[in-house]
Amino acid sequence: MTNLVEVNHLKKTYGKKGNLYTALENISFTIEQGEFIGIMGPSGAGKTTLLNILSTIDKPTSGDIKIGGADVTTMKDAALSTFRRHELGFIFQDFNLMDSLTVKENILLPLALDKQPVSDMEGRVLYVTKILGIDQLLKKYPNEISIGQKQRVSAARAMITKPQLIVADEPTGSLDSKSATELLQYLTEINTKEQATILMVTHDAFSASYCNRILFIKDGVLFSEIRRTGTRKEFFQKIIDMQATIGGGVSHDVI
Repeated sequence: MTNLVEVNHLKKTYGKKGNLYTALENISFTIEQGEFIGIMGPSGAGKTTLLNILSTIDKPTSGDIKIGGADVTTMKDAALSTFRRHELGFIFQDFNLMDSLTVKENILLPLALDKQPVSDMEGRVLYVTKILGIDQLLKKYPNEISIGQKQRVSAARAMITKPQLIVADEPTGSLDSKSATELLQYLTEINTKEQATILMVTHDAFSASYCNRILFIKDGVLFSEIRRTGTRKEFFQKIIDMQATIGGGVSHDVI
């Protein structure tokens, strides 16, 4: 498999001399094309900092990140903005949908901003919404659909541009158990059918059990990683065991 993401000796500090706080220290890992990877760790471990840097929202103090061979840590703001719009898709915990736009318009917004041909947009929106089971909701507005459906609309918007990497920040955090399970199953389908590479930050062992591999961060360093080799239930138990080792996290009682 080809490495899509390469993170090399990443370090992030805040403050000034005499009052420095190190959020990340010497983080290195790779993500293969088509992986569904999770990042976990206790509160304050550095997960959000790492996610922001991988999302190109923040820059590291030292080290570099390559996504699809492009070093995003050296890009200027204009190039970075274009790269973010074309190559990254984002699924947020709070959806970030525009209430004044229909479901279809929300999903198509990234393509409309790039002035893509209407025929291309129509074909793409029908394809991704069928995968996510929301193709009957296109004419509705966000306030007319359920929370779970809103998150699937967010997922459709994230994948509409065929990004190299989809970044999901606690995507099940606002969902009930049924909606969370549905979203995770749809993400798995996106990962399989579209060969989409997904990076998900989560506290939840149940959500993490849908991933292929989990990176555990503790105190700003890469503490450990586990890979899914057996059943999802077995993987779930391995995640629970690792959480008990490093502390933090929540889990569902049933899987």
